[in-house]
Amino acid sequence: MQGMFAKAILVTVLVAVGIWGAASQAAAHCQVPCGIYDDHARVQAMLEDGVTVEKSARLITELAGKGDAQSRNQLVRWVMNKEHHAQKIIATISDYFLTQRLKPGQKDYAERLQRHHAVILAAMKAKQHAEVQYGQALQESIQALVPYYPAPGHD
Repeated sequence: MQGMFAKAILVTVLVAVGIWGAASQAAAHCQVPCGIYDDHARVQAMLEDGVTVEKSARLITELAGKGDAQSRNQLVRWVMNKEHHAQKIIATISDYFLTQRLKPGQKDYAERLQRHHAVILAAMKAKQHAEVQYGQALQESIQALVPYYPAPGHD
C-alpha cells in the first residue's frame, strides 16, 4: 500500500514539474531586439527564487519523516515549488542572459560565461537534491553575478 502511495506521489510530482517547466519557458523574455532590459531586476528576482529554493529544501527535510496525509501533501507541494523556482533561474540565465546580454568579444566574456554557467549547474543540483546546502550554493552562484549588473545609477 505504501509503495503504491509513493508511486502516486512521484507521478503527481513529475506531471506537475513538466507543466511548470513548460509554463516557465513560455514566459521568457522576448528574443527580438526590444531594448527593454533591466538586468539588475532579473538578478534580484533570481536571488529571490534562490531563497525560495533553499526554504523549500528546508521544509522538505522537515516534512520527510512525517507520514500523515497533510504532511505528505505539503512535501509534494514543496518539492514542486523547489523545482519550479530552480527552473525559473535556469530559464532566466539561458533565455535572457546567455542569449541577449552576454556577447562574444566582451573583455571578460569567458569569465562571465563561466559564472552564468555556474548558476545553471547550481540550479540543476538544487533540483536534484533536497539538502539545504544546494540552495545555499545556488544563492552564492547568483550573488557572484551581482557585480556585473548593478542597480541603475550605481554603475
